[in-house]
Amino acid sequence: MASLRLDKEIENRLDNLAAVTGRTKTFYIRRLIEDHIDELEDRYIAEARLEDPKERLSSEDIRQTLELDR
Repeated sequence: MASLRLDKEIENRLDNLAAVTGRTKTFYIRRLIEDHIDELEDRYIAEARLEDPKERLSSEDIRQTLELDR
C-alpha cells in the first residue's frame, strides 16, 4: 500500500472528476498508474543505463546471439 500527497489543484481536479463520473478518486489514481507504469519504467531504466555505461551490444550482436540471422 502507498500513500501520496497531491497539490491542491490536482486534488481539486481529481475530486471534480470523481464527483462528475460517480467513480472514486482511488479508481482514477489506480488507472493512471496502471496505464502509465510501463512508460515510466522504460524512461527511468533507460536513463539509469545512460548514467551507468557498461558494455553495449549492437543489434547485430543480439541477432547473432538469438540466432536470427540464419
